[in-house]
Amino acid sequence: MKIKRILFSILAVFMFVLVAACGKKEAPTEDANAQKEGAATEVTQNYHIGVVTTSVSQSEDNARGAEAVVKQYGASNEGGKITVVTIPDNFMQEQETTISQMVSLADDPDMKAIVVAEGIPGTYPAFKAIREKRPDILLIVNNTHEDPVQVSTVADVVVNSDSVARGYLIVKTAHDLGATKFMHISFPRHLSYETISRRRAIMEQTAKDLGMEYIEMSAPDPLSDVGVPGAQQFILEQVPNWIAKYGKDIAFFATNDAQTEPLLKQIAANGGYFIEADLPSPTMGYPGALGIEFTDDEKGNWPKILEKVEKAVVEAGGSGRMGTWAYSYNFSGIEGLTDLAVKSIESGDRDFTLDKVLGSLDTATPGSKWNGSLMKDNNGVEIKNSFFVYQDTYVFGKGYMGITSVEVPEKYGKISGNK
Repeated sequence: MKIKRILFSILAVFMFVLVAACGKKEAPTEDANAQKEGAATEVTQNYHIGVVTTSVSQSEDNARGAEAVVKQYGASNEGGKITVVTIPDNFMQEQETTISQMVSLADDPDMKAIVVAEGIPGTYPAFKAIREKRPDILLIVNNTHEDPVQVSTVADVVVNSDSVARGYLIVKTAHDLGATKFMHISFPRHLSYETISRRRAIMEQTAKDLGMEYIEMSAPDPLSDVGVPGAQQFILEQVPNWIAKYGKDIAFFATNDAQTEPLLKQIAANGGYFIEADLPSPTMGYPGALGIEFTDDEKGNWPKILEKVEKAVVEAGGSGRMGTWAYSYNFSGIEGLTDLAVKSIESGDRDFTLDKVLGSLDTATPGSKWNGSLMKDNNGVEIKNSFFVYQDTYVFGKGYMGITSVEVPEKYGKISGNK
């Protein structure tokens, strides 16, 4: 009997060990771990990013910025990451085409993000359609022409040049350089945009606060019947008359890119100040105005471009009164926001903050500095995914003005646009 009990105990222990061994999972081998990591890497590496841009004729910096990210990350049809879509030049009349082009990017199952270089009208409905079709796609837009508050409801990230800060800082910089008058040049279509009308209102108030005369000037819309040539001719003819009337201590600001070149040409020849363009860049207006040509190795090399433009401006007599951003806003915006998309896709982090946006922009502009803020709606409520950004102003013959360190008085943030 005793022997039976002993045998029964031994058998029970044996069964316990056997069950435990069967229930225990084997530790994964090194090969299994490698396969698992490889699968995860494949998910975060094999993806596409759509870049939507205007053509060279509409904005060369947009188009060149798209080329730069293709060069950096490779074209998707050649095993790389970037798919470029170029919208029609006449986008106001061809919105349906623009919308369908953007939405078609969502047909690519590997598409993980779409970066719109310039949020022309039609971006909001396109994003809304993409969001309904592919909620997994990251949607980022720069320089939106539509209501940024509305766009923020369908986008992950909305970025604009800082209407509030720049409205104050452009006028203040002009004042610090010696200007006593400030002229704002625009037309009804642009003034219907919230960001532009708000910046205009801030500029007017800043000029008054600094004791400067503020002058509102209407110019032809390049999208009207006169076209770009007519709009440019108006500026070319009128600037000398304005300088003769108001004097050389006047600073000019135009809301339209096409009107920048004739404006710069006449300021260089006749006097006045030009702090920076609506979408600043050393290539915005200066090459055409001053006859500057760039070699192939200089294109996209912003330090070389800045050096060449500065030499031409100084020789033309514009030292100390004509400026820009050292890096193109459009070009660096595409590079920076594509970098933001890449980091988000590969990390899985969709918590976008101002620091992350500014950090990605910094990667595209070594040597220059950015600052910014969260955008607020008309009720003063911050929009968590909508960012205002600006780069330090560079005045030819003087260098960086250090405006990213200047505190903008809080009262200017409470001024709304006048539609």
